[in-house]
Amino acid sequence: MPLNLSRRRGLAALAAWSAAPAFAQLRIDIAGVGGSRVPVAIADFRDESRSPQPIAAIVRADLERSGQFRSVDAPGALNETSSPVWPDWRARQADALVAGSVSRLADGRLDIRFKLWDVVKGAELVGQAQAVLPDDARLAAHRIADVIYEKLTGDKGAFATRMAYVTKAGPRYSLVVADADGEGARVALTSPEPIISPAWAPNGRELAYVSFESRKATVRVQDVQTGQRRVLADFRGTNSAPAWSPDGQQLVLSLSREGGTQLFVINRDGSGLRRLTQSSAIDTEACYSPDGSKIYFVSDRGGGPQVYRMPAGGGAAERVTFSGSYNISPAISPDGRTLAYIARVSGNFRLCVMDLASGQVQQISETSDDESPDFSPNGKLIVYATRAGGKEVLMTTTLDGKIKTPLLVTLAEVREPTWGPFTRQ
Repeated sequence: MPLNLSRRRGLAALAAWSAAPAFAQLRIDIAGVGGSRVPVAIADFRDESRSPQPIAAIVRADLERSGQFRSVDAPGALNETSSPVWPDWRARQADALVAGSVSRLADGRLDIRFKLWDVVKGAELVGQAQAVLPDDARLAAHRIADVIYEKLTGDKGAFATRMAYVTKAGPRYSLVVADADGEGARVALTSPEPIISPAWAPNGRELAYVSFESRKATVRVQDVQTGQRRVLADFRGTNSAPAWSPDGQQLVLSLSREGGTQLFVINRDGSGLRRLTQSSAIDTEACYSPDGSKIYFVSDRGGGPQVYRMPAGGGAAERVTFSGSYNISPAISPDGRTLAYIARVSGNFRLCVMDLASGQVQQISETSDDESPDFSPNGKLIVYATRAGGKEVLMTTTLDGKIKTPLLVTLAEVREPTWGPFTRQ
């Protein structure tokens, strides 16, 4: 199978998506068994009905999805001004307690307040207030989950970030931007022609993607807020697989303008095109290391598709994956220590992770048709597309594979997720 478009990115595969009558919002369903998770009680916020979104439920789902926490029932009336009776909460085996309230301000905004307590020590850890428009209530809940996550783990939370992905409903393809839990979806672009390979810019404001609207593969960049877009690469042949450099000033592309599909680098304004690889093989699906010094990519130069890396400026490439004969779709964790990729295992395409220092590989999925892994910006979760119940779905997983969260789509096909950066504009 050609490598210039990944396993399910070819036109034939895109055309084979089953027709779906309508696009459906995603919903969360926690699955899997975790190890040691912090028990947290999160009470329903006082007057939460004033908000168009269920604040406490969103916070609970965020924390559970991280794989670091499990929910403890929190009955009774509590808010951020309450004085918890610590023996009662210790009896419920809660290590932390969250309570808050929602009120309407005179200008129509929501005043959302919360407090986090350490139940073991009987002490307040943090308290905050946000004044937000009703349309931003879900974002406010994600920000609360981020504060709780960071306070209890020491790591930055990524719940207030966004994802982008592609759907197909009937004959229409859509580029969709949603919250990190898959909810709050907004369509950024629709087209009767395929849209593939979306990639977030580091500024959190732009998406690069491949469009077939001109009846050939071209790379475009779109401002998510304004919808303004521009053609970045429309060279002879195929233009595909864009990936941003960490500083956002360049993109690496797969182009067939000079014959076989090879890697090129281009400035964000479309200038300075330069060829990086000089092989007779197909080189594609590139991504930068977090420090920008290396590029990881897929090549069949050894006879079958494997992951390689080379200096970002070009040069000799070294093979990275050796387990199995078919390994594609590399993604590097934000700390540069872990490689996620898709491996063909006994005819099934499954998500694997590799510790880059030791070369140790772990298969973390049991499904048969995984694709397009990408790390959360804090490096604690991976999002990927897979097939469940005959439908394409998005899935998030912890790096050990113990906590998986299907983001279910009931009607539209969904694939090729890309997780946005911490910066949200």
